[in-house]
Amino acid sequence: SDRATERAVMERLRDLDQALADEVRALLLVFDDLVTLDDRSIQRVLQDVATPELALALKGANDEVTDAIMRNMSQRAKESLLEEIDLLGPVRRSDVDVARTKVIAAVRLLEEAGEIVISRGEENELIE
Repeated sequence: SDRATERAVMERLRDLDQALADEVRALLLVFDDLVTLDDRSIQRVLQDVATPELALALKGANDEVTDAIMRNMSQRAKESLLEEIDLLGPVRRSDVDVARTKVIAAVRLLEEAGEIVISRGEENELIE
């Protein structure tokens, strides 16, 4: 659905059942969806996410997501992030999930502020 319909449905659902609305919202955008963001949007998200949080979120991430993040960082920032990931060692899945949730929360805030656009099908496809 388009963004306006999504917003209207979510507002109504929030009025009826806040917990269910939160659960649905969490399912609408997941960490792996970061690959759908254009490079400029990823760069903007990276400005709002601390390196330690990003490192934890990237633990065990698929190569496509990791590549999307890394290609939008300077060489120095990339090296710092990779070092941070290595220093983490083994981590609990629950900790990774919390970090990923924080990254997605940053994405949502930026979208709501109109600073980035999340592609949701053809009608929201960006045309250059």
